Formats: sequence, structure tokens, C-alpha cells
Amino acid sequence: MAKRVAIVGAGVSGLASIKCCLEEGLEPTCFERSDDLGGLWRFTEHVEEGRASLYKSVVSNSCKEMSCYSDFPFPEDYPNYIPNSQFLEYLKMYANHFNLLKHIQFKTKVCSVTKCSDFTVSGQWEVVTMHEEKQESAIFDAVMVCTGFLTNPYLPLDSFPGINAFKGQYFHSRQYKHPDIFKDKRVLVIGMGNSGTDIAVEASHLAEKVFLSTTGGGWVISRIFDSGYPWDMVFMTRFQNMLRNSLPTPIVTWLMARKINNWLNHANYGLIPEDRTQLKEFVLNDELPGRIITGKVFIRPSIKEVKENSVMFNNTSKEEPIDIIVFATGYTFAFPFLDESVVKVEDGQASLYKYIFPAHLQKPTLAIIGLIKPLGSMIPTGETQARWAVRVLKGVNKLPPPSVMIEEINARRENKPSWFGLCYCKALQSDYITYIDELLTYINAKPKLFSMLLTDPHLALTVFFGPCSPYQFRLTGPGKWEGARNAIMTQWDRTFKVTKGRVVQESPSPFESFLKLFSFLALLVAIFLIFL
Repeated sequence: MAKRVAIVGAGVSGLASIKCCLEEGLEPTCFERSDDLGGLWRFTEHVEEGRASLYKSVVSNSCKEMSCYSDFPFPEDYPNYIPNSQFLEYLKMYANHFNLLKHIQFKTKVCSVTKCSDFTVSGQWEVVTMHEEKQESAIFDAVMVCTGFLTNPYLPLDSFPGINAFKGQYFHSRQYKHPDIFKDKRVLVIGMGNSGTDIAVEASHLAEKVFLSTTGGGWVISRIFDSGYPWDMVFMTRFQNMLRNSLPTPIVTWLMARKINNWLNHANYGLIPEDRTQLKEFVLNDELPGRIITGKVFIRPSIKEVKENSVMFNNTSKEEPIDIIVFATGYTFAFPFLDESVVKVEDGQASLYKYIFPAHLQKPTLAIIGLIKPLGSMIPTGETQARWAVRVLKGVNKLPPPSVMIEEINARRENKPSWFGLCYCKALQSDYITYIDELLTYINAKPKLFSMLLTDPHLALTVFFGPCSPYQFRLTGPGKWEGARNAIMTQWDRTFKVTKGRVVQESPSPFESFLKLFSFLALLVAIFLIFL
């Protein structure tokens, strides 16, 4: 059984891993190469090697009720979508509340993690670290890697003919911090992910002209969904997820496209994805349509050629003068402290069972936490991964035989369509609720809706039809939180506490009361059909 656990990285997944180890009676030691916790969410004016980098204006894409740790809600006075500075404050509150700081060694770089000579028997690892130019070595029973996948910028300059002749400035979006550099410049942003779109919108407030170049397009949605509700609290429900996964993929994608286009007709704005059968990551941006329609941002296709002071786009012969090019072309990831025989990265993914465990190790004592892109928040995903992984490391839960794990990994690599539900187009993408529920099942912590319907029907209905908030993951099983039920039942109160700065009393009409009664009866019929 593992006792001493080394954790690499003190970001959102690293903090969760420390806490999960402590809950299971293990002894975690977390190594963080920078001088503070927070990982991605800690803004610095300069890019730090080996650590994710963000720009000053970054705001969360998942709302506070959907992106908190499952037993530690955000303060109720926090905005629904959280600026990075407040997100970092929350992480520090979490670390202080659960007394995690004493388990973290700051300014300590992990140089190597290698199997001990008796690994086939002990499953132990030798971890070599560097602190203030002093190297140390220690033996650990298990290792949890929580370094994320946003540290190695992908900069495919070979795909842009003429870039070496360009006399202006170009850089990867990882280097971007403030929009001042764009003042009165003609700017080209390549890549229409969340970072590229954010940077293009920010630049448009200061630049002379901004172009946003995209090859495949994308689905742009607002954080503000129907009736002003946070998008993920409406989209991410167990009921909707079940409905999506029971319908043929073409119908699901058509319904989703129709819904998204109700807010913004993507074809009219040059944004519509070329491949609409597979789901690309949503682009969350509230301002982009307004910047396009007012002529502040111009959508363009891929780049044909880069010249000294201009670029040419495909499907046009016109040259556009450009001063600055920002490559928002994504990231690759690697584990430089691990040998390829332990974890090998190929085609943007690693051979990991359930995105966590290398399948070929003789002893399952190494776990990768947070190497996944769920259609949902990373915090509860990484936390749930850690809860299961720690119990595997401890020996409470067992993994299937290597042949079974390898077969599943290979099937995921092939990415064959199931013809039902959403079809994910990229490596590491996963259905959030389905994946979380699978891990919760392994630790006997998945909400039991049928028995809940008999004992606490109000809660059961809220869990099934309401937002799939992380508190649901603490209703039962190991790590059960007594405050989970109350947190679920009051999540909408916290959502609107910060937006209802002015309250107007409204008297309900008889017709409205009749509609509510009719809706309630229809709901009962739906529940009867679903559960019986």
C-alpha cells in the first residue's frame, strides 16, 4: 500500500490531490517550481518556464457554481464568472481551509521521476528535485503528476510561408499579457480558440485594425444563456446529458447548431465550423459579435502567404498590411521528468487508462491528474480523478488487467463514432457528466437517483433536472460532505445574489400560477416515464 506520495505541481489539480491524499491517510509532498500556488490562475507579468501563462484580463469560462471544489463553494459575493485574481484568492482560501500549505515545497523543480530498482515488487519511485541549486533525492511509494497541458506552446511556423521574411513582430499567445502593445497597430490573430478570440477582442479596443484568422471556424457562445442564466448551469444537467446521449449524433448536432445560431447566425459572421458533425471546444466570448458587426474585428480564412509587411489570405488576392501577428495555435504537452517508457506522448495524447493511469506499469503507483479536456470545468474533473486515483494508489480500488486497459485506450485512440450523443473531434476531449459519473461509480460516490427519489424527492429532482454542480459528487460515498445537499438546494440563490443589486416586487398573475401547476404535473409524468 502506498504511504508517501509525491505530487508534482500546486495548481488546481495538485491542491485537490494533496487534500485527497490527506483524506485517505497518506503522506503527500507537493513540489512546486514557482514561489506560490495557483498554477494557471496565478498571473505574472513575465512568462515563467514550465508554468502555464495567462493574460491580465482572463476570466473563467465556467461559472462559480460549476467550477468549485465539490466541498468548498466560492464565496457568495464572488461574481458568477471569476477574474483570475479572485480565482487565485479562492485557491488560497481552499489551501488554508484544509491546511494544505505545509505539504508544499515551493521553488522546487522536479528533475526526474524514475522507477526504483525493485519497482516490480515495491512500486516505488525515486524523485530527484532541485531547490536553490541544491539537488536532492527521495523515495516515494507513489507519484501524482499535476502539471497540466498548457506549458509548451505549439508554434507551427513551417505552415506559414514567408514568415521568416516578416519585418513586424510575431509571438505565441502564451507571451501575451496586456493589450497596450496593439495601440494603433494592424493586428492579425491566428487561431479562433478562447485565447485567440479574447486577444482579438481586446486588441480591437486599441488597434487600428484586427483580423482573426480561422481555418476550421468554431461555435461561439456567450457566458450569458437563456434568460440571463450562466451557460453551463443550463447546458450541463443530467437530464439534458441523458437526452443528448440517447439521440442520434446528426440530430444532436443539428439541435445544438440551431440553438447556438439563435443567438448568433455563425454563417453570416464567417464563424461556422467546417466540420459540424464533431464537437469542437466552445469559444466563450460575449463581445466578439459586437466587435465584428461594428467593424472592429474582421474574420478571415487561413493564411496563404506572409510577406515583409503584409499577409495574403486564402481565397483572396488582396494583401493586408500587418504590424503584429499573434499565434494562438495551442499547446503540446510533455513530461520531461519522466522517461518515455513510463508515459509516452503521441499525437497529442498519452496512453492512459481513464486519462489517468499508464496501463503497462507492473504496479499502478503513478497517476496523471488533469490531462483531459472535459466539456465542463477542470476543477471538479481533476478533483474527482484524484479521489479515485488516491484510492487506487492506496490499494482500496483495483485496476482491471493491463490487456483490458490497453484495449480501452486503443479504442479511444481510434475515436470511432458511436452514432449517438455528441461526437468529440480532438484527443483528450470527453463528455463531462458521463466521465465524472464513471469515476464516482468506482468509489461508490455516484448519486443514487432512484433511491433518492423515494427518500428525498425534492433533492432527486434538483439533481436530475438542475445543474450538475460539483456538490452532487459529495452526496454519498467516501468523502461525503454534510453540506452538499444544502449547497445544491441554494446554488441558484448564490448565483443571483451578486446580480440582484436592485429588487423589484412582482405580483404573480393567476395565469402564471396555472402554468406553474400544469408544468409541475407534466414534470411528474416525465419523472414517472424516466424512472419507471
